[in-house]
Amino acid sequence: MLSELFYWVLNMSIIGSITGLVVLSLRKLKALPRFAIYVLWLLPLIRFWLPFGIANEYSLLSLISKFTTKTVVVWKELPQITTTNSIMGAKGYFPIEYKTDLLANVFKVASVVWVTVCCAAILTSVLLYFFTKSEFKTMKLIRDNIYESDKIAAPAVYGVIHPKIIIPTEIADGDIDYIILHEQVHIERRDNLFRVIAVITACVHWFNPLSWIFLKYFFVDMELACDAKVLKSLNETQTKEYALIILTCASGKAFFASAFGGAKTKVRIETILSYKRLTLLSSLCFALLVMAIAVTIITNATV
Repeated sequence: MLSELFYWVLNMSIIGSITGLVVLSLRKLKALPRFAIYVLWLLPLIRFWLPFGIANEYSLLSLISKFTTKTVVVWKELPQITTTNSIMGAKGYFPIEYKTDLLANVFKVASVVWVTVCCAAILTSVLLYFFTKSEFKTMKLIRDNIYESDKIAAPAVYGVIHPKIIIPTEIADGDIDYIILHEQVHIERRDNLFRVIAVITACVHWFNPLSWIFLKYFFVDMELACDAKVLKSLNETQTKEYALIILTCASGKAFFASAFGGAKTKVRIETILSYKRLTLLSSLCFALLVMAIAVTIITNATV
């Protein structure tokens, strides 16, 4: 059973990597809004977790399925549900029947290594989260869900169910409003929940170096998308002040928390200062583009 699970995890990791590389390439398009890139990161996330998909002749996988993958039909009725088998090391799939005894033994041993490291990585992440959370017992309530603490270097949102905005004690009073505006966007979008899911995904696919690279850029794009949302309500002078505050808070980094200064500072400053508001027409065009991209990379090849 464990060997079969790892077989499909490995398959999902390969397809998830292909999807992630597409998103990684798309993020180089300066014209594409940062929020659109942030949304597109959901596609590799789905691919890393879901082995099945709807068959579609316009799928990106149709271009490579004849050479590197095999499509296995799970549900023959319309819409046809298939799974993509990139390893092609089995002659039967439900349950898995390996082509050779050697492959069966390899996956048996590899699956034990995989689940051991996976559990260790998740346990380490959980311990780090609760260790960090325990340091805020002395934090001081400012108002509502906003706290002040001398234990952190940069403002951040901590928690998933009941998120709290925690601000360092040395932050100037005049900067707090901008910081709260930024962190409230993270709370509204449930970004900390997505951070946790993304970290667990990387732990499950720990053997795949691309999963960790995707995690890094996902966090960066999360901050850029948050900045873009904030900038919609700021004028030119306020935008420059906002950029200056980010420069001040550049040292803050957090794994499970949405840190105000947690992404690459130079990239964020350049993006903020070059920000242009989208028209309704351009927003609709980008939405249609994102939907088209999603359909081509989230669906499977036809048989």
